[in-house]
Amino acid sequence: MRPTPFSALMFAGCLSAAQAAAADKPVLTVYTYDSFVSDWGPGPAVERAFEADCGCDLKFVATGDGAALLSRLLLEGGQTEADVVLGLDTSLIAAARASGLFAPRPETPVRFALPVDWTDPTFLPYDWGWFAFVYDRTKIDTVPADFEALAASDLSLLIEDPRSSTPGLGLLLWIKAAYGDRAAEIWKDLADNIVTVTPGWSEAYGMFLEGEADMVLSYTTSPAYHLIAEGDDSKAAAPFAEGHYLQVEVAGKVKSSKHAALADRFLAFMTTDAFQNVLPETNWMYPAVTPSGGLPKGFETLIRPEKSLLFSPEDAAGLRDGALAEWQTALSR
Repeated sequence: MRPTPFSALMFAGCLSAAQAAAADKPVLTVYTYDSFVSDWGPGPAVERAFEADCGCDLKFVATGDGAALLSRLLLEGGQTEADVVLGLDTSLIAAARASGLFAPRPETPVRFALPVDWTDPTFLPYDWGWFAFVYDRTKIDTVPADFEALAASDLSLLIEDPRSSTPGLGLLLWIKAAYGDRAAEIWKDLADNIVTVTPGWSEAYGMFLEGEADMVLSYTTSPAYHLIAEGDDSKAAAPFAEGHYLQVEVAGKVKSSKHAALADRFLAFMTTDAFQNVLPETNWMYPAVTPSGGLPKGFETLIRPEKSLLFSPEDAAGLRDGALAEWQTALSR
């Protein structure tokens, strides 16, 4: 049935009203890393949950991996469109704070379930985990017990670039924390094992799943994805005797945000079940606030490092350039 002129005018009027209402909604822009906003990441569920209550449009902008995220923000400075940055970690906090681009976060009444005390007034932790090398247990019989054994093996490795990726930077700090002045020697010995250095975690893990290398730099929690989502128990994280480097991922409010109150509301939302419950089975990390339902079945099978390694944000910043130079020298030979 063809619409009458009156009904057509009514439809046009309703459409215009709907478009106007949508235009009136404030847009909260959150810069984050690629995997967070992927179809299988936390982004879609977080967006639905927050928008159902905020009367706003939550807009995620993927910027690559975590270190690339900070680089973009520093480049844009006070002209950035970001209201919130989600995906930095303790290795980047000092540089982020020194930029002067972040405002204090709102106080939260929750107790953080972290392996370390958290008192930072600017950055809000939302999840955490340990870095690890992940492998396929059906393909590797002898698993290296430390970095020296790994370097002495003929196993091929995929790692991420520390200049663009928080796992890549975490590996630099992991080796530095474990070996100190011997870090350059470890990198020299590891260089022959490394087949590819990728810009970010997603690229490296995807290549590993395609069989491009024996092991990939990832997290102790990565095997949970395969076990829970795929029913596949073939993937495992190698426990290292030196201990494992800890990553705490954080979010911060940008000082130049035009929606400061809404940004505070989003940060507060990040500590609730609606956000924290999503993380274990989408970001595959430990939530920073224990969700009411606890961790999913399958997380109890993961390795739990006996020793956690972690530099303070200030020490990590001070060590970064020297550790990066050691890495570059080793891999350029």
